[in-house]
Amino acid sequence: QVRLVESGGGLVQAGGSLRLSCAASGSIFSINAGWYRQAPGKQRELVATITNGGSTNYADSVKGRFTISRDSAKTRVYLQMNSLKPEDTAVYYCNVLRYYRGDYYPLYDYWGQGTQVTVSS
Repeated sequence: QVRLVESGGGLVQAGGSLRLSCAASGSIFSINAGWYRQAPGKQRELVATITNGGSTNYADSVKGRFTISRDSAKTRVYLQMNSLKPEDTAVYYCNVLRYYRGDYYPLYDYWGQGTQVTVSS
């Protein structure tokens, strides 16, 4: 199985910024990649995606505040988070995505430890 390692989370005040990183071995992000988050008592939510051509898409809840990007070697994916709100508090996970019949799905059926983002008011 491919190991994905998320980092960059932390504690920040509302309105602050964080930059999350996702590291992997090999160019596994060559097609599609995405960031998910899961808050306590909530289901995992896909918040940002990036395709092989660099097209991005965001959940309405983060649109205009978050930016997903990928390095040239396609071995790392980033999530720049600005204007953070308390409701952004969650564990954030990365994954490779497959596109099938109009929707994205995580390629791997396992999840890493993620990185905790806590936003205080």
